[in-house]
Amino acid sequence: MHEISIMQGALDLALQTAKASAAKEILCLRLRVGAMTGVVPEALQFAFEVLREGTIAAEARLEVETVPLSCWCPECQMEFESTDWRQECPKCGRLSGEMRCGLELELASVEVN
Repeated sequence: MHEISIMQGALDLALQTAKASAAKEILCLRLRVGAMTGVVPEALQFAFEVLREGTIAAEARLEVETVPLSCWCPECQMEFESTDWRQECPKCGRLSGEMRCGLELELASVEVN
């Protein structure tokens, strides 16, 4: 379950950010997770609930934004969303070799008090 190490890294970064701004508590962490990362949002939530205990994020909430897979078709010159690794253009049927979004894994923001 790699979600634990991912969440630990995000929480560590949030705690560093809060410390640098002299915050007393972390209210919310917002993560952007690409649909093709293989990360399970429910597992992230579970890891967050366990890892936040005893920190200034103990009462914080976690918001996870799922970023859909977006690909580029050079034939049609258009961007399109895909739901699997096949990445077939819905207009011309050509396979795309260029993913534009969907592999993100980032701490988008930290809300502190």
